[in-house]
Amino acid sequence: MQGAPAQREDPSEGVEVPAGRGASAAHDSATLDAAAQFEYHSEFDWDSEHGDGDWSIRCYDVHKRLGGVPVLDGLNVAIPDQTITTVLGPSGTGKSVLIKHLIGLMFPDSGDIIVKGQSVPSLGMSDLLTLRRKIGVLFQDGALFGSMSLFDNVAFPLRQHTDMSEAQIGKLVRERVSDVGLTEAIDYFPNQLSGGMRKRAGFARALVMEPDIVIFDEPDSGLDPVRTALLCELIQEMHGLHGGTYIVVTHDIASARRIGEYIALLWRGRIVEAGDAAKMFSSENPFVRQFLSGSAEGPLGMD
Repeated sequence: MQGAPAQREDPSEGVEVPAGRGASAAHDSATLDAAAQFEYHSEFDWDSEHGDGDWSIRCYDVHKRLGGVPVLDGLNVAIPDQTITTVLGPSGTGKSVLIKHLIGLMFPDSGDIIVKGQSVPSLGMSDLLTLRRKIGVLFQDGALFGSMSLFDNVAFPLRQHTDMSEAQIGKLVRERVSDVGLTEAIDYFPNQLSGGMRKRAGFARALVMEPDIVIFDEPDSGLDPVRTALLCELIQEMHGLHGGTYIVVTHDIASARRIGEYIALLWRGRIVEAGDAAKMFSSENPFVRQFLSGSAEGPLGMD
């Protein structure tokens, strides 16, 4: 297994400031481009500090370019086991690309991604499919099959990936649908469900294979504040019931405050800072402080 990433040169050195922008631009550029000094786990050997059991996922110096543009640019992050982790970041900063790397839909140009002790880029297709069965994903709109009832949507992974009888499948599906409060809608089709109900149905499907890891891709997208709060409560309730590693990828600060036990802040393809929620919400890093407070004042602008 790959060791800790090599030390990267400080990218703030030699930063050129466009003419006319002056000292303020130099300060902003130095603050934003010198993210390496805040990179999590970049200054010591992870493997000597933490055993495999402490982290469900570890990303080592991950680089990915799309269309020649760096999307993940030396990303280092560890996701703790048995914890609700929120991965926060501005729009277009690489969050969705990170998800695809974690489940093996994309592979890094360089670096390594260790999920449950296995290097994802090194896995053959058979082993990769086996690993994916341990990961549940809640997509932004639930990603339900429009031609299937709620019951059949939740049953789909079991029918595809197990040898269970229909009686066994029916029992598990009803349990998971009950967990998310949709028993009365179990025969409905997606076009009969509200946005919040579709999210809950997608959550039930993500849980039905009893995964070790559940990933939520912008679960609050398209929901009003009340339904967002209710979904966050459901995520906490299900984590308390089933355990495992939950990863909530979002840019919603309110959701992170409600459910984030561990927070990693992603910007320009790198983790700026990560840690437990109390540490992150009291961070002295100007970028972290600005983003988590939702303030207009600070180094993050509209670009």
